[in-house]
This record gives sequence, structure tokens and C-alpha cells, in this order.
Amino acid sequence: MSLKTFSCRLLGKFLNHGVVASSKPFQVGNASAAVLLRSATRGYYNTGKTRDPGPGSAAHIRVVDLRSDTVTKPGPAMRRAMAEAEVGDDVMGEDPTVNELQKIAADMFGMEAALFVPSGSMGNLIAVMVHCRERGDEMIVGDLCHIHIYEQGSSAQLAGVHSTTVTTLPDGTFNLDQLESKIRHGYPDPHYPRSRLICLENTHNIQGGRVLPLSFLQEVRALADGYGLSVHMDGARVMNAAVAQGVPPSTILQHTHTVSACLSKGLGAPVGSMLAGPRDFISKALRCRKALGGGTRQAGILAAAGKISLQDMVGRLMEDHHNARTFAQALLDCPSPLFSVDMAAVETNILRFRMQDPNLSPQEFCARMAQVGEGEEAALGQGIRVLMFPHVENSIRAVWHLGISPEDTQLAIQKMQFVASQHFKEKVKAK
Repeated sequence: MSLKTFSCRLLGKFLNHGVVASSKPFQVGNASAAVLLRSATRGYYNTGKTRDPGPGSAAHIRVVDLRSDTVTKPGPAMRRAMAEAEVGDDVMGEDPTVNELQKIAADMFGMEAALFVPSGSMGNLIAVMVHCRERGDEMIVGDLCHIHIYEQGSSAQLAGVHSTTVTTLPDGTFNLDQLESKIRHGYPDPHYPRSRLICLENTHNIQGGRVLPLSFLQEVRALADGYGLSVHMDGARVMNAAVAQGVPPSTILQHTHTVSACLSKGLGAPVGSMLAGPRDFISKALRCRKALGGGTRQAGILAAAGKISLQDMVGRLMEDHHNARTFAQALLDCPSPLFSVDMAAVETNILRFRMQDPNLSPQEFCARMAQVGEGEEAALGQGIRVLMFPHVENSIRAVWHLGISPEDTQLAIQKMQFVASQHFKEKVKAK
């Protein structure tokens, strides 16, 4: 039975009327900075608590956690590798597992060297500290990038580096003319900071896991080279980008000087990111890591998980991309005007969709998805809790990862259809 047939038959149990859902795409506008200050986004990383299903709910409850690909947990093979890892003092450069992981990452990324760091935020901050060598230097970033929005302004707070922004376009890129206009000239004029760095994000989180085109990366690098600037990529999900484009990560990263790539998102490691670049850059990055408290000792226990992430987990990312598109298509197949999805924007494992009915807000929809509703067990055969985040501009964000199987995706679809049917029953009853 096809997904579409399955979806329609299931909804037929709940609804006796059918209308066509809108597929009108949505975009984050130029007033995005103000939008991002709204309560839904302020609580972006603080909405993990969901309503209790309450008494009388289904005894058997399945949880489908789509809040983020950071909720993955190491499996048996990864835990075994961690337990058996050969270790040493990494601050002294003596942990063989860390050293091996760093070589694997450098080779995979096409870089001279790599450094294991505790987090992607630390990796990005270290990159800024090394590229922007003097306090008061300036970097150019997209106004919706993770570095600018979600990393506490650490570049200014800790590194003394000023940021200027360019407008992030719906596909995660930005206008190159605007980018060029942001580059400062006339240094050492005492009035202005000195332009040093351009930062990119690939895939782009806020814009829904969009993959930066290789042609765009090439043009940015040519512009940076022309003005003597460096290019750093926040590549937290760069492996998703590589899989989506069908290229090795080195093909993407040849257009950047440095990259920070996360191991603890879709790749499933419990901790860590890889910062990679020229050998001299990594030598300086090592000093910055120590200053920030990132010098760990027998870190091979963690690096062993990272090795499995890079060697064994990249190939399965396509499954996450497929599952995200399956759910997105089910939203469009839902016979109601409740959801709006731009299918062309569903490129990787992140899905953003918008609510069409003003009577059901993203916050309320997420709350209903996260609790076991009345009559749900009878209709679905079990209770299902699906965890998602309200996001910017009346949208909802859901992220697929190795903890979510095709079966889990079908359960999430069933729950979405049940919530939609209950909402329309309430509307009909209220008339």
C-alpha cells in the first residue's frame, strides 16, 4: 500500500470531509532579527518538557522525538568501542585514539590537520579567535546563522571580535554584492574594525537544513581571496550536505579555509566536533582550546565514538533525509488546509512547515502532538507522543536522526493525522 493511500484511508476514519492542503512555500523575511526575539524562538532550546499524558491514557505509549538530531544516543557498537578504547593524555598529545580520529577527519575533509573539540560552539569560537588575530577585528556572518543567533555572542564576549551581518536568503546563501559591501576598507583607519573572516553555515539550520550550492561556495571563496579574508564554515551538518549533494565532504570544503563539523548530531556520537584546517591554524587552535577549558585528558573514550561516527554513520544519513520528505509529503496529502510545506526546501533531515489555521498555533499543535489525546488509543491502537519545536514565523521544526526509523515516521504521520482530525471535529462542533 502506498504512503498516500495509507494516509488517506487512515484519515477517512477521522474525517468525513476533504479539502486540499496548501503547498505555498514560506520564507524568513528581512525583518528576521525581530522575529527571532519572539517567545517561540527564545524557548527554542527550552521546550523539552511536554505535557504529561495524564491518567486514563494509553498504557503503551510510543515516543517519537523529532526535537533535534542532538538527542541521539550511542548504540551497542559505539559503547563497546568507547569501553575498549586505547587512551592517553590528549593534552600531552599522547591519546592514540584521539590522534587517529584527527587524522581520519583531516583526510576526509581534505585538510592538513584536525582537532577534536568538545562542542561545535567551541569549534566555531576557536576558529574566530585564530582567524581574527586582534581584538576589534570583524567577521561577516549571515543574520540567521547559528554563530550569530545561538552561540551567546561568544565571539564578542570572549574573543573581542565584532560581527557585521548580511541578509540570509531562503536557501541559506546571501547576496554577494551585499557581502562585498560589508568588507571594510582603509585599515588602519581608527574609525573602523578590520575585516578578517567570512562565516558560512552548511547545512543551514534556521532555514530548514538547506544545502549551500557548490557554485555559491566557490564565489564566496573567490571574493574572500580577492580581499585577503578567510572563510570558515560552521559545518555542524556538513556531512548531511555532502550526502545530499552526492559528493565527498572535501569537495565542499575545498572552498573554505576551515570547518567545524559536529559528531554528536546525525552521526550519533555523544560528544564532540572536529575543527579542521591548515596545520598552522590547528597549532594555534590547540592553544585556544586549552584557554577555553577544552583540553581533556583521556579523551580517547569519546574519540572512539567519533571514529565510528565518521567511518560508519555517514552513509545512513540518506535515510534521515528520506524520512523527513516522507513526513513532509504526508502533511501535503492531509485532506485539510492545515499545513503548508515547501517540498523543494526539504533537502536534508530538517523539516520546517507552517500552520495555516490561525485557530491552531504552532505551540498548541506541538503540545497536542506531545500528549496522548482522548480516543487516541482506540483510533490508533496505542498512544503516540511526537516531540517537535515551535519555530520562527508561525512554523514548526522537526528533525530526523538515527533514533527515528521509517516505522517511527509512520507513527508520527498517524499522530499528525489524528491531531488534525480532532481539530476539525472541534471546529465543526463549535459552528
